[in-house]
Amino acid sequence: MIWGEKMPVVQITLVQGRDNEVIETCMKNVARTVSESLNAPIESVRVIVNEVPANRFAIGTKLKSE
Repeated sequence: MIWGEKMPVVQITLVQGRDNEVIETCMKNVARTVSESLNAPIESVRVIVNEVPANRFAIGTKLKSE
């Protein structure tokens, strides 16, 4: 398979602090849902989780770390 050829890529951004098991379960569930929704082979689905420190995430002027 050529990169980008009907290869769904899902990016999820989370504030750090969740257990690895919870994140891995989420990734698997997202991959299955995307595969089923788009009728794409599960092997073609890419799920990327970006974790950011709480002091690098803000809603307006309020940092998550505050």
